[in-house]
Amino acid sequence: MSAFSEVALEKKLSELSNSQQSVQTLSLWLIHHRKHSKTIVTVWIQELKKAKVSRKLTFLYLANDVIQNSKRKGPEFTKDFAPVIVDAFKHVASASDEGSKKHLERVFSIWQERAVYENDLLDQLKEVLQGGKKPKKRPYEEIKVKEDDYPCPSSPADSPQTVEIIKALQELENAASGDAAVRKRISSLPLEVQDASLLDRITDKESGERLSRMVDDACLLLADYNGRLAAEIDDRKQLTRTLTDFLRTQKEILTEKEQKLEQPSSQSTTS
Repeated sequence: MSAFSEVALEKKLSELSNSQQSVQTLSLWLIHHRKHSKTIVTVWIQELKKAKVSRKLTFLYLANDVIQNSKRKGPEFTKDFAPVIVDAFKHVASASDEGSKKHLERVFSIWQERAVYENDLLDQLKEVLQGGKKPKKRPYEEIKVKEDDYPCPSSPADSPQTVEIIKALQELENAASGDAAVRKRISSLPLEVQDASLLDRITDKESGERLSRMVDDACLLLADYNGRLAAEIDDRKQLTRTLTDFLRTQKEILTEKEQKLEQPSSQSTTS
């Protein structure tokens, strides 16, 4: 892994392309040098604003990849991107056509689904995507909850959590780990993509370009599948938490009902 410097970073950003392989390669390099995260973010926003319109969205793809894949190693990038990310969204949105804005909305939806940032920052990003219109907020009177509005459920089927659990289980039926078609495509990737020793077979520019396209396609396929697997893991963790809460609630209800059933018998005994 090459040494870090601002000059090296500027060069790598200037060479960044919209291929998944290019984004992931630079993302790994940035995460490796995460101790320079503040400098990286500063240079990133500067180069984003200087980049051609056709390349601006790719800078956000890079930020997305870095933010999500660096979380396990530390919070540096999530924290350091936060002060500039709204400005970056504004800049890219102002220079984008409708097609590019849909890709921008996709990045936002991923961050929203995975709670990458706090709600305040997500609301600012949403406002940018809505053209400066602030997201409507319900008045306090509408969202104020009275205790009697949600009585203790009398059976598991009455619990709001039951619907969530059923929905989550149904969604997991179509999860990435069960996608036999994609797994078959991955297992059927050409040997040239899987075995670096076969690079010796490249004898001319045409075969080299053909292999490069095959590698790009394979990277896109694997990156998409890895993303789906990561999302599935998050969904399974959320389902585990929901089931745990559900079981605890049902145990509390059962205990309460048992106590109520015991009260008449105890009263008749005393009388």
